[in-house]
Amino acid sequence: MVEGWRDSMDRLALIPYSRVNDFVRGESNNKDCPSRFHVEARRRRPPTMNCKPKVDGILEYILYWCSFGPDDYRKGGNVRPSRPIAEKRKTPAGRPNTKRGCVCHFIVKRLIVEPSVALVIYNHNKHVDKKGMPCHGSMDKMAVGTKAMFAPYISDELRLQVMSLLYVGIPVETIMQRHTEMVEKQGGPSNRDDLLTHRYVRRLERKIRRSVYELDDDDAISIGLWVENNQDCVFFYEDFSDTDTFVLGIQTDWQLQQMIQFGSHSLMASDSKFGTNKLKYPVHSILVFDQHKNAIPVAWIITPNFAHGEIYKWVGALYDRAHTKDPTWQLGGFIIDGPLTDVRTIREVFHCPVLISLWRIRHAWHKNLVNKCSDIEKRSTMAKRLGDAISIICRGTGDVELFEAFLQDFVECAGFLDYFKAVWLPRLGAWITVLKATALASAQVASAIESYHHLLKLRLLNEADESVYWRADWLVDKLGTKVHSYYWLDEFSGKNSFSRYWRSEWSSGPNPWCQGMQIPDSDVVIEGNYASVVSQKNKEKSHVVLNPGSEFALCDCSWSMKGNLCKHVIKSAKVCRDRGLALPSLAMFHYYQALANLVHCPPSDTLISDHAMALAVSVKTQLDAVLCAVNGSSSIRPGFQDPQSTSKTREAEIEEANSENGVCTSQPQPGAGDDEDQAIRTGKRRKLGDASGDTEDGSIYQDSLARKKCKSGEASGDDEEASTEEGSRACESRKPGEASTNNEEVSIGQGSRDHEKRKSGEPPGNEGTSATQATEPSETETSQATNGLVRSLLPSSECT
Repeated sequence: MVEGWRDSMDRLALIPYSRVNDFVRGESNNKDCPSRFHVEARRRRPPTMNCKPKVDGILEYILYWCSFGPDDYRKGGNVRPSRPIAEKRKTPAGRPNTKRGCVCHFIVKRLIVEPSVALVIYNHNKHVDKKGMPCHGSMDKMAVGTKAMFAPYISDELRLQVMSLLYVGIPVETIMQRHTEMVEKQGGPSNRDDLLTHRYVRRLERKIRRSVYELDDDDAISIGLWVENNQDCVFFYEDFSDTDTFVLGIQTDWQLQQMIQFGSHSLMASDSKFGTNKLKYPVHSILVFDQHKNAIPVAWIITPNFAHGEIYKWVGALYDRAHTKDPTWQLGGFIIDGPLTDVRTIREVFHCPVLISLWRIRHAWHKNLVNKCSDIEKRSTMAKRLGDAISIICRGTGDVELFEAFLQDFVECAGFLDYFKAVWLPRLGAWITVLKATALASAQVASAIESYHHLLKLRLLNEADESVYWRADWLVDKLGTKVHSYYWLDEFSGKNSFSRYWRSEWSSGPNPWCQGMQIPDSDVVIEGNYASVVSQKNKEKSHVVLNPGSEFALCDCSWSMKGNLCKHVIKSAKVCRDRGLALPSLAMFHYYQALANLVHCPPSDTLISDHAMALAVSVKTQLDAVLCAVNGSSSIRPGFQDPQSTSKTREAEIEEANSENGVCTSQPQPGAGDDEDQAIRTGKRRKLGDASGDTEDGSIYQDSLARKKCKSGEASGDDEEASTEEGSRACESRKPGEASTNNEEVSIGQGSRDHEKRKSGEPPGNEGTSATQATEPSETETSQATNGLVRSLLPSSECT
């Protein structure tokens, strides 16, 4: 608050200049006095100045005034002198029939010394007339029953809804009929949007019908004109030059809102090569995933070339646009779909991990296998080999020799091999490098991106005249209008009211992953190398899935025959992994590997390092206990193994045992030099090695050491050099009455329950389940149990 003109107190504020439109929109949404602010006056300083600028000089001056003022057309009101314009305007500025003398206004100044900041000066912040009385809104008694109770225009949200419905072909009469039914259902108009008129909708429809994409015969000039007319939708633009290529980044306000809402602390993905063969310039889509796990485009980037070094031009502008809107916005992870993407730039800009999705490889290989190999058995074998090769490479042990052996073993399939050699063999080196160095995204993400890619093809490439595909102005116009409208309506809650006009472009629905999760397990039958999945539409029909559980499974349904990942493949893979018939997915393997590697990343400080090591070992032990519990108390744990070592020294065993009992290794143990205490500890260790099955009161410390012995191959007590697997088999071969149970690692609560069972004479562990019948836990159960355990063990101050 500062002293202003005529001893009045002005309100000042400093805001980012890029947020001025948001500020104006927010000031218009006043609950007591809804209004709209229009530009009453504007001044700009020319770019070149002959004199030295002043300290408080301005680049731009904008005066915003409430649309119910400043003139007063009410009886006895003051009206400013007419402008010196003889002809009468067809559309008078400021809606003069609604002028009621409101004095609310504010000034926006863009200073020379700080062009990125806007100085907002509020001279009058209340919606009153010169007499100080309310002149519109619910506080004005004279406005009751008139349009002055509401804002002078409909909201931007309703205008976007009407425009989207018109773009996808909904008639004007249908829009007005649905709107009238909604207003009558709520008991009459309650805001300005409820006063939507048929004339206004008809005017919007006429504007859409008369609009053209070809603003100039020259495509480049037409693009430049489109950018000038749609500045709010463009977050980056760079025209052709001697050194740079053409780049255009499109993002509407709605897309920015979706990016902030669904991208914060979540995943964002990239579909980088849409329309490479048909369009003049390919479309690079940036995607987020909504609450239904469907992909939503939040930005489109159009450029003729996507080399690995080109992404740095626009990715910073995209991040700044979201961060300016919400300074707390932070991305959780970015998913790429190609090996040439500039991963370093993405990590530096978004400050998040980068993952890679295999959907593009799997889709291309699957589609060409179906088209170029007619023998179903041979096709299944080739897909299995390709899936195994990718799996081995992602686990860090394979190389290009796997594909060379594949080419030698299937020489008879010349059609697919010719395609593979020509298109993919030169790219395999880059793909192998990035697959070994980057974590893999899950099949759920791949299914969502693939569904988006298919739907974008239906909505964009449906023109009768295909010659328009080679004009960039047609592409940017259709993306910003019709295609954007389809994706907006996908998130619109009232779209079911217009189901009569649905076409193939509207069919968004749940993606194949969500559909596969809805199939009951009883409808899946696994028999050898194939699975039978009952159709959910016709229970008398079943679909056959070849190579269930593999990364490249094949199905005989229509969606899979097009090269897509179908719901039957997803469901059969889940059932196979739940029953232990297939290894965990590659994404789950990387997840387990990251958890195991946490133990080998201690901080530099000694005290913090000891505490972190003790906590990490404790968490790892309890994670294994959770896996064993979900596994049915199985000792087979191929998914969560320490990749750096399989055996531990005596000192490491004692250190881990101390960590489980809450003893920090950096603190001196009481009586560490006392021979008597040392003898006691030695006796305990010897007593633990000679424990019999009749012992009923073994301590938790002894049980933990017994489990460590069992784990490192010392269960028999004779062979000190036995491997971990031999120790596990020795533990499983013990009698049920011995002190060490079938569970390889159990929590304290599980140990106490086994102790109770030994008292009652029941065998410990999982009743009726042998070690040879152990199954792998499902990925959903394992991740939920793991995440819950980690959240319960790690306080917020220690998560970092």
